[in-house]
Amino acid sequence: MLFLNGTSLTPASFILNGIPGLEEVHLWISFPPCTMYSIAITGNFGLMYLIDSEEALHRPMYIFLALLSFTDVLMCTSTLPNTLCILWFNLKEIDFKACLAQMFFVHTFTGMESGVLMLMALDCYVAICYPLHYATILTDAVIAKAGLLTFLRGVVLVIPFAFLTKRLPYCRGNVIPHTYCDHMSVAKISCGNVRINAVYGLMVALLIGGFDILCITISYTMILRAVVSLSSADAQQKALSTCTAHICAIVITYVPAFFTFFTHRFGGHTIPPHIHIIMANLYLLMPPTMNLIVYGVKTKQIRENVVRFLLKGKDSSHNI
Repeated sequence: MLFLNGTSLTPASFILNGIPGLEEVHLWISFPPCTMYSIAITGNFGLMYLIDSEEALHRPMYIFLALLSFTDVLMCTSTLPNTLCILWFNLKEIDFKACLAQMFFVHTFTGMESGVLMLMALDCYVAICYPLHYATILTDAVIAKAGLLTFLRGVVLVIPFAFLTKRLPYCRGNVIPHTYCDHMSVAKISCGNVRINAVYGLMVALLIGGFDILCITISYTMILRAVVSLSSADAQQKALSTCTAHICAIVITYVPAFFTFFTHRFGGHTIPPHIHIIMANLYLLMPPTMNLIVYGVKTKQIRENVVRFLLKGKDSSHNI
């Protein structure tokens, strides 16, 4: 239902239509994201608890990892419960203000995800290039300020999305061919001029994603220069292994993100809608799920502390 708000038509609610063309198999499609979400929530909370409880992990690298896990949980929780309601129970209606709120949280947390990966790249740079000053440069106060600034950057840049979307007239209807309220997905069903939305969305992507990727690239360029200058092959291998998990996390995060971003703007007529929607959901689910596996496999300290924690729990249960 639509109502007149000033001079523009503003819907009381939107209808999130799920995955276009695959409505009959929504139930079957729901199992992989439900499984991934369960793994992401359980694993990331477990990782945060492990880092908090083990004093050996109270180091900048693992604090940033805990911040990444926290961001992952918020990012996937901003959409997945609502998506599963659509796929399981056909509950497609979402209030207009709730849609704007979801849009804000989705883009804020994805921006924060990118920012935390950038901070982790800087952490690797300091650890390898300035090992003797690592503890004095990355103090708890510096880490806290960096995390807060990353969050505030996303909030300040994403807030205008809500105002730009709210001002649009929706005289074509209120059905969104998506599983959650993404900025451009909502804007595209408007009958107004969405050029400002598209330009500002591109600007935010450059200010957040572009800036973060530039910092990551510079950090790893300096890291490679430092590694090459090491005389020992073992030292080179040890230095590179420090950042291997982080490089994998960057790939897992940015590849589906770039696909989603560019198909929204340049591939709308060449890529089937259901492929785009599925990738948009994987973009929010893959990092929270895969980062756990990557850091669990690639980080020796995480593996050892998980094993120690499990053995401690096993011994406690035997004593009872």
